[in-house]
Amino acid sequence: MVFLHFVRSLLFRPLTPLRIVGCGVALSALFVCASAALAGAGAQEMGNLPQVPATPSLRPYWHVFAAYAIAIALIGGWAFSIARRLRDVEDRLTQQGE
Repeated sequence: MVFLHFVRSLLFRPLTPLRIVGCGVALSALFVCASAALAGAGAQEMGNLPQVPATPSLRPYWHVFAAYAIAIALIGGWAFSIARRLRDVEDRLTQQGE
């Protein structure tokens, strides 16, 4: 019930700096509790797993890194293009308003 009240207060009231900090504290506490619970469950399960030697190199996955680099570059270029076009539209609107 308290959680529903918290959610309703977030959705239907304007955010103030104090409420934003409160949301951050609440989400941080939720994350810490969930992490602790999952870590405890994971520690119990780790004893049942067979031991596999670690691979010291990520060299076989170079294509994944390259794909991410290309994707990030394309998204960055797209965002830059949108910003430039938006600036052009704003300039035209301010020129028309004068």
